[in-house]
Amino acid sequence: MISSSHANATMHDETQNEETTSLVFDALFLQNNSNIPQQFIWPEGEKPCTEPPPPLHVPPIDLNDYLSGDPLAVSNATRLVNQACRKHGFFLVVNHGIDSKLINEAHKNMDFFFEKPLVEKERAKRKLGDYCGYASSFTSRFSCNLPWKETLSFRYSAEVPSSEHIVQSYILNVMGQEYTHFGNVYQKYCEEMSKLSLKVMELLGESLGVGRAYFREFFEGNDSIMRLNYYPPCQKPDLTLGTGPHCDPTSLTILHQDNVGGLEVFVDEKWHSIPPNTNAFVVNIGDTFMVMSNGTYKSCLHRAVVNSRRPRKSLAFFLCPKKDKIVSPPKELITRNVPRKFPDFTWPVFLEFTQKHYRADKKTLDAFVHWLLHKGY
Repeated sequence: MISSSHANATMHDETQNEETTSLVFDALFLQNNSNIPQQFIWPEGEKPCTEPPPPLHVPPIDLNDYLSGDPLAVSNATRLVNQACRKHGFFLVVNHGIDSKLINEAHKNMDFFFEKPLVEKERAKRKLGDYCGYASSFTSRFSCNLPWKETLSFRYSAEVPSSEHIVQSYILNVMGQEYTHFGNVYQKYCEEMSKLSLKVMELLGESLGVGRAYFREFFEGNDSIMRLNYYPPCQKPDLTLGTGPHCDPTSLTILHQDNVGGLEVFVDEKWHSIPPNTNAFVVNIGDTFMVMSNGTYKSCLHRAVVNSRRPRKSLAFFLCPKKDKIVSPPKELITRNVPRKFPDFTWPVFLEFTQKHYRADKKTLDAFVHWLLHKGY
């Protein structure tokens, strides 16, 4: 756990950053500008590597083989996942069963949205303190170390029938009837990601020794977040980052990258690149699942770099528990030698912390625990 002085030093209250609202990140203009605004220039020690980082070699997990129940396939998959998640919290899944046509359509519709003029994209502008909507960088929250990217985020809920068309409805409400197909695509994509997440949770449960059902059942009514990431070209890619170093506060991230590249993971005290593989999904452990594993599995520290030639796109599904679920490890993962490492909490409290009080980085969970105990939750 970090000290209170560190936690307080890294706290960020959105209400104190109103001076940043005058800065506008208009990607269609800035992607051709060789003089990038100072707010996007990162400190010397945090800028992208001067030489391309080595690739991280991670054996892909054949999900279809694992789900077949073949003892050798199950043993192999659980062993590989356990090794990866104990070390850095990152792995790939292939033969995942998601229709490639749906994935391609989801990528194509990102172009449809992000290539629109800023004034149209801002019809879905994210409100201060909210996580849904369009964000052009973090110009309304922070005044330095800004990421070179645009995002569109929306809520997905697996609860039926009350949230059956939640994505479609949101897109129609904020963007209008001409986005009907757009909303349909991401509604379907989220539904498929939710199903895939539950299969991955079976694998994680078995690899941790608590059985296939435990985490799958915990996340069956998940209340998750879908995010479309769009990284425009930057004429000075050596000065900025598409996304700064951070661990996801959510439970599990299932990411699909395009073929451009730019994702990097911090392992063995250095950055490694994750080569694009359009047949695979990138999966990483988030802070909330690290808590559920009682610290056995590590939240993955990662970032994204940009380039001067082509935009990069990624589809990120952040699996989160239902709002009333208590985030706590199963009793099998608590022993005399491995006592409880984190207090109980609910996901909405952690989400509020990241949206209103703290900028996600590699110490988010430590800072949240300190804040939680200080607040007396």
